Amino acid sequence: MGCDRNCGLIAGAVIGAVLAVLGGILMPVGDMIIQKTIKKEVVLEEGTIAFKNWVKTGTEVYRQFWIFDVQNPQEVAVNSSKIKLMQRGPYTYRVRYLAKENITHDSENHTVSFVQPHGAIFEPSLSVGTENDTFTVLNLAVAAAAHLYENPFVQVVLNSLIKKSKSSMFQTRTLKELLWGYKDPFLSLVPYPVPTTVGVFYPYNNTVDGVYQVFTGKDNISKVAIINTYKGKKNLSYWSGYCDMVNGTDAASFPPFVEKTRVLQFFSSDICRSVYAVFGADVNLKGIPVYRFVLPSKAFASPLQNPDNHCFCTEKIISKNCTLYGVLNIAKCKDGRPVYISLPHFLHASPEILESFEGLNPNEEEHSTYLDVEPITGFTLQFAKRLQVNILVKPSRKIEALKSLKRNYIVPILWLNETGTIGDEKAKMFRKQVTGKISLLGLVEMVLLSVGVVMFVAFMISYCACRAKKVK
Repeated sequence: MGCDRNCGLIAGAVIGAVLAVLGGILMPVGDMIIQKTIKKEVVLEEGTIAFKNWVKTGTEVYRQFWIFDVQNPQEVAVNSSKIKLMQRGPYTYRVRYLAKENITHDSENHTVSFVQPHGAIFEPSLSVGTENDTFTVLNLAVAAAAHLYENPFVQVVLNSLIKKSKSSMFQTRTLKELLWGYKDPFLSLVPYPVPTTVGVFYPYNNTVDGVYQVFTGKDNISKVAIINTYKGKKNLSYWSGYCDMVNGTDAASFPPFVEKTRVLQFFSSDICRSVYAVFGADVNLKGIPVYRFVLPSKAFASPLQNPDNHCFCTEKIISKNCTLYGVLNIAKCKDGRPVYISLPHFLHASPEILESFEGLNPNEEEHSTYLDVEPITGFTLQFAKRLQVNILVKPSRKIEALKSLKRNYIVPILWLNETGTIGDEKAKMFRKQVTGKISLLGLVEMVLLSVGVVMFVAFMISYCACRAKKVK
């Protein structure tokens, strides 16, 4: 009986050791299986999960607009007063619902090129009003005229056309006109060929963004979805290559196995440059653990605060010798028009910029940009891209509508919040196919390892106790 008991205890210890070893073996084997599967499915080629979602996103993406309605246009034009702004919105459009076009694979270079069609559908149920709501905003054509044509003689001519068209520093426009374009009465009188249609996002519908060329990741998974080349807006490459302007992905996905220490680079044609996001927090998104990466204030800092931004300062006067921060001059990729990009309500911008306005209240929660990235696949499952469009208006001695101004204004026109969140059905499928399987495999590994260790220790203790008792 003693021998049988000892043999049983030893057998139990052996079984425990085997289970522990099996659990230990499963860990690297399981990790290897996961990595192999993920590396296969995130490649941008026919038949993969990534390619299907890359061609046409299954997530509904919306752009919400808040328009800055100017409350004291006459006081500003006559007395150069602070501009009183009232934010109105949201006005919501569905965007990014069109599939990528002209998809061409290059198997030799492991790249794929494409264009992304633009379209916007107004969503009345998600908006506070209609596209016919009107706003008092800066006159885009008049403000740009003084910036584009600084020659005094030319400005005298332009002034006569501005007066003849009864245009002024501010104008009243509908939402639809302001966003998507209207025929400007002042520009229509210019006696030589100039574009006469003006709008913050004109042209947009039925246009394309690109041509993009991105790496498929077939030969190197760490390069998947990273942009190789971009041929889009005119003069896009005016900044120094040191700034890596066209760098990273389009933010829809990143190379897999994302670590919290990684800096995520992504390119946005809206602001004509690449920016980056850093880890902010762990988030549970519909049962899926994701990493929230946020756009840091350093991305829009002045060259004095962040030397890496030195090539984004393209002039010395408005930027006050490159000391202003929080705004980005993108005039050279907007055909010279004085467009400045910032975060909404000038979040993280120089205090002196806000001093020219009343009604702005920047805060991190409402106005910051973030990406929620699933770390194993690198897929972005939720995001909020927030930015503000501003126009520079300067005093002009020859243009009467701007003659009384005593300072430069970087005037907010609107800010937008582009958002997308994985749907409930997609989240369920993602949990089943990705995170569920990974969690199950991890659970099996830990159970085998834990049970094995406990069995081994328990049986060995019993065996030793039994031996000691027998010796006595």
